[in-house]
Amino acid sequence: MNTEQEIKNLIDKSKQILIIQADNPDGDSLSSSLALEQILHDVGKEPIMYCGVDMPKHLKYLSGWDRVLNEIPKHFDITIIVDCSSKNLLENTEKTGQLAWVLAKPIIIIDHHDVELTINASVNFNKPEAVSTGEVIYKLAKKLGWHLDLNTLQMIAISILSDSLGLMTEATTSTSIRIIADLVDEGVSLPLLEEKRRETMRKSVELTKYKGELLQRIEYHNDNSIATITIPWVEIEQYSSQYNPSILVLDEMRLTENVKIAIAFKTYKDKRVTAKIRSNYGYPIANKLANYFGGGGHAYASGFKVIGKSLEDVRAECINYTSKLLTEFK
Repeated sequence: MNTEQEIKNLIDKSKQILIIQADNPDGDSLSSSLALEQILHDVGKEPIMYCGVDMPKHLKYLSGWDRVLNEIPKHFDITIIVDCSSKNLLENTEKTGQLAWVLAKPIIIIDHHDVELTINASVNFNKPEAVSTGEVIYKLAKKLGWHLDLNTLQMIAISILSDSLGLMTEATTSTSIRIIADLVDEGVSLPLLEEKRRETMRKSVELTKYKGELLQRIEYHNDNSIATITIPWVEIEQYSSQYNPSILVLDEMRLTENVKIAIAFKTYKDKRVTAKIRSNYGYPIANKLANYFGGGGHAYASGFKVIGKSLEDVRAECINYTSKLLTEFK
């Protein structure tokens, strides 16, 4: 029996299906969840979406975001985890004791990240060759003959465009481009989706001023090839409801002359340190850096978290190892 058929069999036997995304929701994870929600609803199931954190403001242009719950329901038959293969990315769920409920039932993973599986799944449908989880869901739906209405097609388009940065990343394949073309043929309006996205990108005066402060705090290392920023918990707490502070400046960091890789560190009350990594085209080392610290992701976009080490130690070790990785390109 192939993996697609295993997924179909589990879904066919279930009624209430929990859809989970990681504690760091993004355009791919939310749009993939919304697409899957509609697909399951159309085949007569009762899908329930969950995330361990509130949806950030910049994702609220996606209709249906407010159906994502912060608590796992008491009754569900199986779980589908989208855009995530690591238990580390479900930390909030684990802290509340709810992850045990999930692990006690059958689990299907639908993902595209090239990382080690740390969740005991009944079916692991991970396709690293895909640019986004939405692309994986689209091909799965076509294989199984699932109906895709216009809203679902729009969510799949958003997923692909989000993780491919508008079809411009190295991970973008001809398959990704063909799927977008098919979606347009089916009635998806890319200009309309972009207009909705841009509307939610508007920032408050407070946030714009904060971005200016962050830009002044960027530090450069290794002959300006590495750019870093550190964001303390007090700022995360103050601004995250409006926008992810690191995303505010990562693009500007990458666009600075001679910068090859940008790293945004965050510190939390529990002494945890996280890092969001973005490397420029031609320097596919973001995942290597993340893997060194036990994280994961893509060659040009990844991240990690460390517990039990000081920010100063993590930061110094990270800059040192990044410098070593960059020597490959000299």
